[in-house]
Amino acid sequence: MDPKAEEVLRPRTDDENLRRLAAIPNARFHDFVAEAVELLQPEAILVVTDDAADRAIVRDLAVRTGEEIPLATPEHTVHYDGYQDQGRDTFSTRYLLPPGTDLGKHIRGIDRAEGLAEVRGLMAGQMRGRRMIVQFLVLGPAGSAFAIPCVQITDSAYVAHSEGLLYRPGYEEFRRRGDAPGFFRFVHATGRVDGGVSADWQKRRVYIDLGDEVVYSVNTQYAGNTLGLKKLALRLAIRKAGREGWLAEHTFLMGAKGPGGRTTYFLGAFPSACGKTSTAMIPGQSIVGDDLAYLRDVRGEVRAVNVERGIFGIIQDVNARDDPVIWEALTRPGEVIFSNVLVADGRPYWLGMGVETPAEGRNHSGAWRTGQKDEEGKEIPLAHPNARYTLRIDDLANRDPNADDPAGVAAAGWIYGGRDSDTCVPVEEAFDWAHGVVTKGASIESETTTATLGQAGVRKFNPMSNLDFLSLPLGEYVRMHLDFGRRLEKPPTIFSVNYFLKGKGGAFLNSKLDKRIWLQWMELRVHGEMGAIETPTGRIPRHEDLERLFRQHLGREYSREAYAEQFTVRIPEWLAKVERVEAIYRSEADVPEELFRQLAAQKERLAALRAKKGDCVSPFDL
Repeated sequence: MDPKAEEVLRPRTDDENLRRLAAIPNARFHDFVAEAVELLQPEAILVVTDDAADRAIVRDLAVRTGEEIPLATPEHTVHYDGYQDQGRDTFSTRYLLPPGTDLGKHIRGIDRAEGLAEVRGLMAGQMRGRRMIVQFLVLGPAGSAFAIPCVQITDSAYVAHSEGLLYRPGYEEFRRRGDAPGFFRFVHATGRVDGGVSADWQKRRVYIDLGDEVVYSVNTQYAGNTLGLKKLALRLAIRKAGREGWLAEHTFLMGAKGPGGRTTYFLGAFPSACGKTSTAMIPGQSIVGDDLAYLRDVRGEVRAVNVERGIFGIIQDVNARDDPVIWEALTRPGEVIFSNVLVADGRPYWLGMGVETPAEGRNHSGAWRTGQKDEEGKEIPLAHPNARYTLRIDDLANRDPNADDPAGVAAAGWIYGGRDSDTCVPVEEAFDWAHGVVTKGASIESETTTATLGQAGVRKFNPMSNLDFLSLPLGEYVRMHLDFGRRLEKPPTIFSVNYFLKGKGGAFLNSKLDKRIWLQWMELRVHGEMGAIETPTGRIPRHEDLERLFRQHLGREYSREAYAEQFTVRIPEWLAKVERVEAIYRSEADVPEELFRQLAAQKERLAALRAKKGDCVSPFDL
């Protein structure tokens, strides 16, 4: 270790923790930790290795500090964030950009020098009297071509505990790589606390330095703002992928079961609260990962890995009937962190869990009872709509046997989904890779949810469900996808799904279980074992095929009337959608011409059908 770094670190740490730092032969790493110590002024340093005993220390520390509270079920704990700190803060999350850098109007930035001065000023001395935790983790399977080593510095044992559940340990990976420079760095400081939660949420900042691949987070505890390896690392990885010719995506990775015991792997990109986790967890299928994946071209086919090894999932509406595998993991003994749920008599309760819930208890607002209102006069629900659970995928009964394969799995299909009440059909196949990238992925619009701070229910443009996390211009990002597919001998088949289509009375046209049928149809389509009807926007299932699948997999009938209502081509709505999407891209720089060509062709097909059949065309008339 460099003497200057050791001079800074030795007064703050004991011999064992200093030895652990020195065992990593990387001067850039030592300088990073030393700079963080000088900035944050911790009382002591805890270095977390890959050893299970170290992870146990972090778990115990989270309870001792009160960041997590033990529940009645063994190894279950609950964490509460501040009342104003319940979702990703997209407004205060910004890129630190050198002068002259422009990522486009959809991406928030701040002058790098100005932003560094601000966030360092907010972080200065924030760990006085506290312990700094230095933790090593890996994005993707350690030792693989996909792996990106990361180091997280935080004063929150809850953050460290959560990341220990969600990510693969990386201390030995750092030692193995020696002085290699390619690792991501994260610094988090909880800030001043009141009642155990971050008090200065108005000064919440999450700043991302793309040049140095460092993320700073302060005055917040909510995991979406503090778990560096999650969406914050995704931003760094997208930039890295753009330079190196692969993809870093906000997408699940799952195995769909086909005839004869066949497993077909699908990617799935959905904005938050649009059915991503529930799709990845459809009964009878297997899960590789529910949120983030890296994709590489390996000899002409897409190989993909789960970036994580755990799930930080929205718990609202998780119940025994609709989500049996997750329900089992959440209700049996085992390491689970609940956040922002109601607790009564040591047991967690959340919205939509399908059981009778208590009239009082403790939740994200403090002591709670039915009908209680906040300072603005709004009734406080028994649990926050964005309440979460954190657990390891290894603890799920449907974990795919190839979940940690360092070579990844071969992705045969890619599903895009969003919240759409009036336009897109429940399931549809793109004509080809370029059509799918443009009209399924790059055209996602979805109603906002409580997973992001701000007003809910607003239609939001969200290409590839990744807009909030882009770290390069939108046009360049779309071009990355188009180019990636062109290089493949057999690109994945692209599909769209929409679980939120509503009828004239405002009710959803599908049940939560129907997504299993859409997945089975897609699995068969990938292998050329199911027919389809061509529409102006893609290929849809035939009624007779869905009728058989509903009977086979759900044991119920699927009527011609239901099929006609769900799969009608709604031409005015589609034309309006294309116009909206095109206008957005016209306002961006350097958008590939292929995008506009695909949108124009879609408009032409829709207009031609409208001239022949009218505004709304039944699938039986195609």
